[in-house]
Amino acid sequence: MPRFPAGQNLLIDADDTLWENNIYFERAIAAFIGYLNHHRYTGAEVRKALNEVERETILAHGYGLSSFTRSLVQCFERLSTEPVTEDKRRRVVGFAEAIADQEIELLPGVAETLEKLAARHRLILMTKGNHAEQADKLARSGLAQYFTASEIVAEKDPATYRSVIARHELKQHTSWMIGNSPKSDINPALAAGLHAIFLFHKDTWVLEHAEIAQAPPSQQLLELDSFAKLADIF
Repeated sequence: MPRFPAGQNLLIDADDTLWENNIYFERAIAAFIGYLNHHRYTGAEVRKALNEVERETILAHGYGLSSFTRSLVQCFERLSTEPVTEDKRRRVVGFAEAIADQEIELLPGVAETLEKLAARHRLILMTKGNHAEQADKLARSGLAQYFTASEIVAEKDPATYRSVIARHELKQHTSWMIGNSPKSDINPALAAGLHAIFLFHKDTWVLEHAEIAQAPPSQQLLELDSFAKLADIF
């Protein structure tokens, strides 16, 4: 029997919680590092430089594929030891564009589990990023039917969670945030008064890594290693 009664509010992350996402960016980054073929910096040092560029780009332009493309080009321009021609710039852009061609690959057990959860609880998609890109992923995933609402936000911070709580009139003692990112899904949700479930994903984006906060005494924090196990507790 499930641990929690019907009627819970489950806010569920999208990228790397419902479907694969970061693995495609990692492949693009590996191709980028190989193409740059830097003679002074190691691959790890190039990746560190790219991480810094991505942080800058996100602050100025937000998340999404266009922001990532901009980061690759800027990093290439900063690190290249040779003149950056238009042909080289187009090659770098191509590494990012290949991501858009990927089919949606659901993580194991997602569709079946969502169907079970939707029969007992209220499901709300809670993801961050470019609105058009995330809405397109949801439409192509075939999962939209299980959600009563979708929240595509610019950033997941405590203030954003509080606004979602207010907008959907959620009761915090029966509301949960479920996702793979300590930085965006777990810590700010706990700070906003929600319960949280951390779903481990081995390829979570490095910029989403963080130490998981402790849940306050009146809240719960659970950790699972697969999406399908949500059906055992809800």
